[in-house]
Amino acid sequence: MTTIRAAFYARVSGEQQAAAHTIESQIAALSERASGDGVPVPPERQFVDDGYSGATLIRPALDRLRDLVNVGAIDRIYVHSPDRLARNYAYQVLREVACRCGRRPTTTICSY
Repeated sequence: MTTIRAAFYARVSGEQQAAAHTIESQIAALSERASGDGVPVPPERQFVDDGYSGATLIRPALDRLRDLVNVGAIDRIYVHSPDRLARNYAYQVLREVACRCGRRPTTTICSY
């Protein structure tokens, strides 16, 4: 049996979103989805950027996630929707990093 090394990424960009507790609801939904798939995400692979805009790709948690994808340490990423990664193109960047490093293009990004 192969162990899937899963991670999740959650982000809210502003005070209004933060005040609405959307970061907590994203984390809860992502945890529930991953557990339901049989791949619970340990705390060290839960990446959260609270208060960062999707317009920039320079975000602390996203940087750490990209680093792990880069070295092949993540098999599956759960994200509430691709726009949590970025408005335009971080979704593709994570897959490109995985492919460029000789990894099979199966760092799966699950959004819902």
